[in-house]
Amino acid sequence: MTKLKIAYSPCPNDTFVFDAWAHGRVPDAPRLEVTFADIDVTNGWAEGGTDDHDVLKVSYAVLPWILDEYALLPCGGALGRGCGPLVLTREAGAGADLAGKTVAVPSERSTAYLLFRLWAAESVPGGVGDVVVMPFHEIMPAVRDGKVDAGLVIHEARFTYRNYGLHCLADMGEHWESTTGLPIPLGAIVARRSLGAETLLRLADAARRSVRMAWDDPEASRPYVLEHAQEMDPKVADQHIGLYVNEFTADLGEHGYAAVRGLLTRAAAEGLVPPLAPDALSFP
Repeated sequence: MTKLKIAYSPCPNDTFVFDAWAHGRVPDAPRLEVTFADIDVTNGWAEGGTDDHDVLKVSYAVLPWILDEYALLPCGGALGRGCGPLVLTREAGAGADLAGKTVAVPSERSTAYLLFRLWAAESVPGGVGDVVVMPFHEIMPAVRDGKVDAGLVIHEARFTYRNYGLHCLADMGEHWESTTGLPIPLGAIVARRSLGAETLLRLADAARRSVRMAWDDPEASRPYVLEHAQEMDPKVADQHIGLYVNEFTADLGEHGYAAVRGLLTRAAAEGLVPPLAPDALSFP
């Protein structure tokens, strides 16, 4: 088989999960040609339908627009507890009322932004003001420098925002878990349905074996992780992996699928996303 084209982020959780597979250490797995791209870019590729990647890491929030063409793999993604996006401000207690304020977000199709909209509908009477999309690593400097009033951050920002002198106004994951009891669905792995059921099953098996190989020998992936971690402190990279790579990465399982359905059903009820077809999440 020719190499399958895959795109995922350079974040530690993705490079940790895919290291063994990307470097040919997963026996009998399809070979990969890897592209690194920010989640906002991969969301756009998937939604546009013109990209030639076979496999993409995308936000769960974009699924309602792409599931006709892409299948959700039951593994390889990011769900969990205590790992939700944060709303940050410059001063403690500042922005308790975000009405009319400018907020930076990593993507309008991101799960982070969807969780933020569900939270804001309850917590910000009158709604926020302008929403500015920017790469996630630019958001904290923008809040610190006063370019925006608040920022919605993801990934390792949970561990580093205090280094920018910022304060957490609200934890989107905490809000989601307290109101639903479900884990937080963040990033999904999808593959083109046109690859066929046999290949889709092989992809899921390869992703599952790749993450288990990473768990069995964490040091094997370390050079790949740190090479692409954008000068991240190795300790922060380890925290990042520990938080976002968990049992749901190996298998969504009953609770993982319930979280995905819960998020998208709730969002559809609020008119934020199109409703899912009954079998939209079926695999393969």
